Amino acid sequence: MRRIVRAMKAMVVLVLVSLAVLGWVPPAGAQEAPTFPTVPPPPSLEAQSALLLDVATGTVLYAKDPDSPMPPASLTKLMTMFLALDDLQAGKIRLDERVPVTPEAYRLARDPSISRMFLQPDLPVTVEEIFYGIMVSSGNDAAVALAQFLAGGSESAFVQRMNEKAQALGMARTRFGDSSGLAKEDQTTAADMARLSRELLLQHPEILKYSSTQKFKYNIDYEQPNYNTLLFRDRRVDGLKTGHIGGYYHLVATAKEGDFRLLAVVMGAKGAAQRADEAQALLDWGFRHFQRWTYQETVTLPVYKGRQRQVAIPVTLEAVAPREGEPQVEVTLPSYLVAPLPKGTQVGTVEARWDGTALQAPILLPGDLERGSFFRVLWDSLRLTLARVFDRS
Repeated sequence: MRRIVRAMKAMVVLVLVSLAVLGWVPPAGAQEAPTFPTVPPPPSLEAQSALLLDVATGTVLYAKDPDSPMPPASLTKLMTMFLALDDLQAGKIRLDERVPVTPEAYRLARDPSISRMFLQPDLPVTVEEIFYGIMVSSGNDAAVALAQFLAGGSESAFVQRMNEKAQALGMARTRFGDSSGLAKEDQTTAADMARLSRELLLQHPEILKYSSTQKFKYNIDYEQPNYNTLLFRDRRVDGLKTGHIGGYYHLVATAKEGDFRLLAVVMGAKGAAQRADEAQALLDWGFRHFQRWTYQETVTLPVYKGRQRQVAIPVTLEAVAPREGEPQVEVTLPSYLVAPLPKGTQVGTVEARWDGTALQAPILLPGDLERGSFFRVLWDSLRLTLARVFDRS
């Protein structure tokens, strides 16, 4: 085995890299947030549960009771938007398409005890206006109108889609009862909301167009401000959604600094101010002490018994790391490869070490190594045999 060792001035790797490369988010209860001696402790939170993670890798930087169940309230609307954006991407709907205002949606539009977009049956509304009505005004009427529009008039059919999507995303502790978050049977966790929000950001980054809008006006004389007050005090923040029902106040907030995007989930706060302050504290702590780190190189290896004589192997390790630290990166690869080998075969590892902590990622073959001609295989077999003989001597 050939070992290539380089000491780098870089950041400390915080993730289980082999999983992070796959975009992994820890399943509920699977892992606690890591602690590192060079990083100051996270802020103390009063909210019942919370998570802070890096969106690109899924690395959890902080967790407090992430599996504690509670009603999602208007965070439910993130799933409603997810399915709508799925349909938009698939060409099933258009942004300029008209959405009928059903009696169920209009009933919610007249309820002063809940957030609403103020839909009206005789006033046209488009899909895009509904999107703003959901993400800015948190309109329950908008969510129901959209759900019925997407499911042929049946909100219950849409809710079935929501739960199927939740299951597909691995949201094991989530159950939706409606499209808006008013149903008593709605239940979720901070871990599940983090999973949903991260996938939404990765698959539909256009959600930020709607979640970052500070004010929206429809069918009333004034602009409704976004319930996510962090939008008005932190330029890094561009989403996502608030929720409130009973004594539960929630906020899923995302912010970007350079190429580093964080996602903070605060659930079960005692008020709107507390959810905003604690989400802000998490984001500030994350940006202050961590950053993105990428290691990249290409190693060329000789190939025996193959059509090609050599292959370029990309070595990549992407992680979140403290802003201070000096890890050592070690790439372990064989001195040669023998064909045939299929694409995706693990041929080595890349490892980052810091203060006794070793974190690894696999190095995978970028393409198929096909077997060479009869004479190539015969000649290379002889060469390998001779090389092994001399290696033993």
